[in-house]
Amino acid sequence: MGSEASNPGRPTPVKIVIAGGFGVGKTTFVGAISEIEPLTSEAIITQASAGVDHLPELNTKTTTTVAMDFGRISLKNHLILYLFGTPGQDRFHFMWHELSKGAIGAVVLVDTRRLEACFAAVDFFERIGTPFLVAVNTFDGERPYSLDQVREALAVPAGVPMAYCDARRRVDAQAILAKLVEHALATALESVHAT
Repeated sequence: MGSEASNPGRPTPVKIVIAGGFGVGKTTFVGAISEIEPLTSEAIITQASAGVDHLPELNTKTTTTVAMDFGRISLKNHLILYLFGTPGQDRFHFMWHELSKGAIGAVVLVDTRRLEACFAAVDFFERIGTPFLVAVNTFDGERPYSLDQVREALAVPAGVPMAYCDARRRVDAQAILAKLVEHALATALESVHAT
């Protein structure tokens, strides 16, 4: 009684993490897809962090995530995706462990103008064994590098899916999340068959 099998109409919650370096579009991604007003922890970039949180190519960026972003999406078949966006700065990486507990997978957003900012996220999810997908944020349609070039530069294994997206577009975020859920499911099935 009360089990999922005896109550098929009961929603199934699924946790997904959106990670990446500082300023790659995580908050924008969550905001583009969430069906609720996303919970954000944006703070104004102050003079005290000017040397730490400065992106020369994004001189219009005035805020930064200091804890997490949170959004929700309800899908068919009573599946609810809960999105947790991580802060990107190195000094907040300690929070990634807590935000990733119980997640079925992660989206690692990448800005090809600053690939070095994304190494930590790729390494983190490889180390903890969470299935992840690399989403290359195109920033106004720019695709200066092929996905194969990005894969090689980040040393991402062949089995990890990669795709382009514009983090501002809901349809792109939907496609990325669908691809991640498929990858996480396939990874889980491989694990079951391997035992």
